[in-house]
Amino acid sequence: MPSPEPVRVLFLAGKEAHPVEPLRGYLNAVHHLQVEFRPTSRLPSNLGDSRVIVLVNPPSLSPADQERLRTFVGEGGGCLGLAGPPMESLPALFGARVGHPGPSMELRLNFPDPEHPIAQRLPPELYLCDRFQPLEASDEKSHPALVTMWHYQRVAVALLREEGKGKAGCTTLQAYKDPLFQQIVYRLIRHLAGVRELPPLRVAILGYGPHGAMGCLHGRAAQEVPGLKLRAFCDLSPERLSQCREDFPGCKTYRTASELAHDSEVDVVIIATPPNTHAALALELLRAGKHVVCEKPMCLTTEEAEAMIQAAEENGRLLSCYQNRRWDADYLAIRQALEEGLVGKPFYLETFVGDFNHPCHYWHSHRPISGDAVYDWGAHYVDWMLNLFPGSIASVIGTLHKRVWRDVTNADQVRVQIRFADGREAEFLHSNVAALRKPKWYLLGTEGAIVSQWNELPVHQLDPITYFREEKIPVTETPPLLTLRRRDPRGSMVVQQLPLVKPRRFPYHLNLADHLLTGEPLAVSAHSAARVVAVLEAATRSAEKGGNPESLHV
Repeated sequence: MPSPEPVRVLFLAGKEAHPVEPLRGYLNAVHHLQVEFRPTSRLPSNLGDSRVIVLVNPPSLSPADQERLRTFVGEGGGCLGLAGPPMESLPALFGARVGHPGPSMELRLNFPDPEHPIAQRLPPELYLCDRFQPLEASDEKSHPALVTMWHYQRVAVALLREEGKGKAGCTTLQAYKDPLFQQIVYRLIRHLAGVRELPPLRVAILGYGPHGAMGCLHGRAAQEVPGLKLRAFCDLSPERLSQCREDFPGCKTYRTASELAHDSEVDVVIIATPPNTHAALALELLRAGKHVVCEKPMCLTTEEAEAMIQAAEENGRLLSCYQNRRWDADYLAIRQALEEGLVGKPFYLETFVGDFNHPCHYWHSHRPISGDAVYDWGAHYVDWMLNLFPGSIASVIGTLHKRVWRDVTNADQVRVQIRFADGREAEFLHSNVAALRKPKWYLLGTEGAIVSQWNELPVHQLDPITYFREEKIPVTETPPLLTLRRRDPRGSMVVQQLPLVKPRRFPYHLNLADHLLTGEPLAVSAHSAARVVAVLEAATRSAEKGGNPESLHV
């Protein structure tokens, strides 16, 4: 399918361009945008090369410049005004009157038209911390694009207006550091440029698994996420394909990846098969012109990862890895705490998962297929650690124990220690012989620390024989309790609970659709997934050598 249409954007940011820098970084990550920032508020002599002109804190333009801008939009261009408080007036092109500025606060925002292209795949209610300043339409051509409730009245904070063949828009919001606002600004730019979203992506799931497993989850996501359309399933097992047809009536089914690869009505294939099959299947599908998403880990070796990335680049297709736990509430809370500097500069991190339980009998516990226990949960935890501790890696140490569970080939316990080039350290421990659990998170910084305790949630159900039955939700699926401790200037320790954000449903698939349909930045790149594989592979080599450090420069 075609790539998003290139858009040339001219930002006139004025002399005070610094607040816009976070937005500039986001827009520069959108590859099909050609963004030029100028630290001036004056209109250039030639406007014809740009599709959209963005005015930051729009200046008082001369009548001649206002007419040039109106002509530019009327002939099919777009103009966006980022008019933050305390703006008093806007050029007539925007068709808006600016109200009196209010306080800085949390604003609850809504889209008047939930089906508008700007609103696609965004939550129905948005929360931004910003200064309130209302907008009022000054003519019948202007319509609210984003509103908030103010004293029991719906008040616009963004307006859109048609002018001839083009469009103009303005907003008084200025939360340039907020990822959600960055996304909205980008969508406003696309809309003003007249770029339409591509047709829905037709998705196939390769590998259904027992009782549906991950294949069923991906199928539900393809049904629910706007912009995705479930097309087909593929599995070697006739019984599983029969289950697919029962769970997802009307979908096509295939027995082999080769049959699936030849279906011209499939755009994206999500590979939900065991890890040792990911590379070969991905290569076949990428070469057949399909976008490919692999379950985690993306593959088992760096050599496989490099071949997959090369095939994606040569065929102009997307390659990504389903790192769904980047949206886990506890990880997001810790990342936010680090971004806000609540612990100072982080330098040491320990992570843990495990219990004292017999490993499953499925492929997860068989090393030739799974890659060993380090690749199972390690694919999640190492990904977390590399995102929380960005930077070059100096060495990796891996150790393992095989002492109790002899009926499976995976190790009973694995440990991965990462030393970064700047001296920071991170460690992951996965154990099936841990009668006492360690904290899930233990993070030290120069000004504080974060520790978590596992959150065991029993579920009680009525039972006519025993009165009630108790079942426990797996602790890996319940957000842990996160505690932050830091020293205040008076020498005492301040203790607080970190708030958790309620995650959205199918956040990875939402981002996948955003990226392929509108060109928004991809959350999980193939290169970031390959870096995780490189660490896991180095840890495996180290463990085979008795725990000797493995040099790694990624």
